Amino acid sequence: MNCRFISIQLFNLRIGLTESHIGRTMIGEQISRVVDSRNENYPVGTIVRNFSGWRHKTIIRPENTRRMPDLGDLPLSTTLGVMGMPGLTGYFGFLEICKPKTGEVVVINGAAGAIGSLVGQIAKIKGCKVIGFAGDDEKCKWIKDLGFDFAYNYKKVILADVLKKSAPDGIDCFFDNVGGEFSVTVLENMRSLGRVSVCGIISKYNTNQINSNAKEQPKDIYPIPSTVMDSKQLIVSGYDVNKNWSDEQWKEGEKQIAEWIREGKIKYRETITEGIENMYTAFKGLFKGSNIGKAIVKC
Repeated sequence: MNCRFISIQLFNLRIGLTESHIGRTMIGEQISRVVDSRNENYPVGTIVRNFSGWRHKTIIRPENTRRMPDLGDLPLSTTLGVMGMPGLTGYFGFLEICKPKTGEVVVINGAAGAIGSLVGQIAKIKGCKVIGFAGDDEKCKWIKDLGFDFAYNYKKVILADVLKKSAPDGIDCFFDNVGGEFSVTVLENMRSLGRVSVCGIISKYNTNQINSNAKEQPKDIYPIPSTVMDSKQLIVSGYDVNKNWSDEQWKEGEKQIAEWIREGKIKYRETITEGIENMYTAFKGLFKGSNIGKAIVKC
């Protein structure tokens, strides 16, 4: 197979610290085109999704890849973003864990990313009040344009104050991409029986707190407030979109997201870097906040 597009994600750093070593190909999802095949189910020209990592050419077994759905008028790159793992991560993580109801208040951090921006739009489709946080004013303008009721640059506000202003009666659903101090503050402002979908821990991706191989883990300076969780009967759940939902459920999710896009209910943005030789530059951009929406490298 030849690579067409490679996904750039923050979890690449976590994998690099915990499961990788010098000389090993960095893990990552890519969209590829079959250029030679000994399997009649995958003839030359078939477009597939796989986790071949940061490489241009790959030999792979059929059980380790997945044929792409018919995208119709949607660009192929969307299969790594809104129509791919990020999109389905947001779709299932929000709808199946948060189970939003009309009129509820939803908070999303990392809201200008591929996942957070989709979750916010789904929340609006479901009739919720949506409060989003991002890292600069341009990103806040983008999510406000998407229909978020409130958009805050977390670097410029006091989180507890804006939550009390925007959600005086408390928060029903929290889609958490960040962890750390931010998440503790939101949990303290949740309503009873609130639901929390833990999608990521960006605040720890650049620390040794994510190194599961370490003999002694450093103490979390922002421990989860278990007393609050208990007294408010909060439901807090992490998940793995590749393990918790079946291929048939993925297809249903892809169909629904595509329908919303074509109806104009879902909008998306991609930051595409040209050339596999620029993988590292694109990866560094995630930590500088230079991307809006999904970060992708075109091979």
